[in-house]
Amino acid sequence: MAYLRTYSTLGSPALGLEDTLRLAAQHGLDGVELRALAGTIDLPAHLEAAYGTPAALAVRLAGHALKIFSLDTSLHLAHSTAEERAAFLKFVPWAEALGVPRLRVFDGGKVGDAATHRAMAETVAWWRALRAEHRWRTDLMVETHDALCTSASILGFLALAPGTGILWDTHHTWKTGREDPLATWRAIRPHVVHLHVKDSVSIPGPKHPFTYRLPGEGEFPMAPLREVLRAEFRGPVSLEWERLWHPELGPVEEALMAATRHGWW
Repeated sequence: MAYLRTYSTLGSPALGLEDTLRLAAQHGLDGVELRALAGTIDLPAHLEAAYGTPAALAVRLAGHALKIFSLDTSLHLAHSTAEERAAFLKFVPWAEALGVPRLRVFDGGKVGDAATHRAMAETVAWWRALRAEHRWRTDLMVETHDALCTSASILGFLALAPGTGILWDTHHTWKTGREDPLATWRAIRPHVVHLHVKDSVSIPGPKHPFTYRLPGEGEFPMAPLREVLRAEFRGPVSLEWERLWHPELGPVEEALMAATRHGWW
């Protein structure tokens, strides 16, 4: 097995950090992707209240076997506001102290829209200037969520912001972009640093024209993608069980067990 196994804490939003790490360890994962903790997605505020400073948390977690692969922010690259950028920057000291390699951001905007791509590239340039000035080690990765739901759009954006890490949400490009995951992988493989995986069926749900299912119990073609990833990818593959946004979903433990049972790992 080549890739690293992780899960997004969208699936366990009520847990604190140390309980999250214990849960991941119980399921044999390599690390975690932090989106929500203790009922909030304002991770910097929660971590400050719980641990005081980034340095104090780093001491607390020193020597821990599991890795924090990402801190997930709410910044949208397309037409980001000053308030969004300020909120995003609050994540940086925590990522730096904990050695977190990536800060997740969204794309935003509209698919295939040149103005969206330019706005996204401008935000990347803003970030890169700050990162170079402060010599930060952490970097951003952009999730294929809105504008970047097709490989053509992803490549169009990357032409303006080369070297940007891509968090490939395999479900979005498959369900919204209507692309075969293997075709998407072949097109964007050199740029992918992190993946999201999840499953669904084509039955309208409360919020989407599809309904989420446990991994391996829906229509997502994971088996052929898994084999390619095992051979060609060394980064994190993250189970995104969106219980924070979809409280009707069962506990994340059920999703993690299903992922193992159906061979998603």
